[in-house]
Amino acid sequence: MSLVWQITKQWKHLEDIISKLLMDIIKEVCVDNIRHAINAVKLGADRIEFCSKLDEDGLTPKTEDLISIKKIVQCPIRVMVRPHSSSFVYSEQDLKEMKKTINLCKQYDFDGVVFGCLNANMELDIKKIKYLTEISKPLKVIIHKAIDLTSSPLNSLKQLIEIKQIDGVLSSGGADNAELGLDNLKKMIAISPAEFEIISAGKITNENLEYLHEKIQGKFYHGKKIVGKL
Repeated sequence: MSLVWQITKQWKHLEDIISKLLMDIIKEVCVDNIRHAINAVKLGADRIEFCSKLDEDGLTPKTEDLISIKKIVQCPIRVMVRPHSSSFVYSEQDLKEMKKTINLCKQYDFDGVVFGCLNANMELDIKKIKYLTEISKPLKVIIHKAIDLTSSPLNSLKQLIEIKQIDGVLSSGGADNAELGLDNLKKMIAISPAEFEIISAGKITNENLEYLHEKIQGKFYHGKKIVGKL
């Protein structure tokens, strides 16, 4: 009985340590339907990134879904603004569609928008990013994992930090997933202003979050299964 008590006490102590380790983080769940958004909130999501077609890494949601989710889900929601999955190089027509989505998000008072623009050389298209950022305010503006496709995510981050209206980036540190990119993610956090969000992403789940947080020591984490199976 004494041994059981000791094991229980040690386990409780371990749970307390883990709880303290995780208490100051934001868990953002990316979903492509309202049912999953509702389930994510029930499981402890702090924020939702809403998109369509996660099988294409997330595209702009339908207008009717945007209107519905804002009425139903009571937590901060950021909206993916990505008109197609062919590339992150956008035409003038693409920009018009993105502007329309952003204005809808402003109309319905979403927490923020998520987008990214590259040029033909696979570097950040700063001109288009600035254009969309200015349209987006006062919403939060997050630049998504397009940054990971650039030749140097760290240098790209420095460019974005100079644009004061941008609030953060979503990144795997230039790698296929957060675990492989954790060294770069730590560097990204280190060079960013305190209020700038470095949102670690890429195969982060409820099963590896504790390990990754211990290594990265960030505040913001993103994933489809970050609070468990939806």
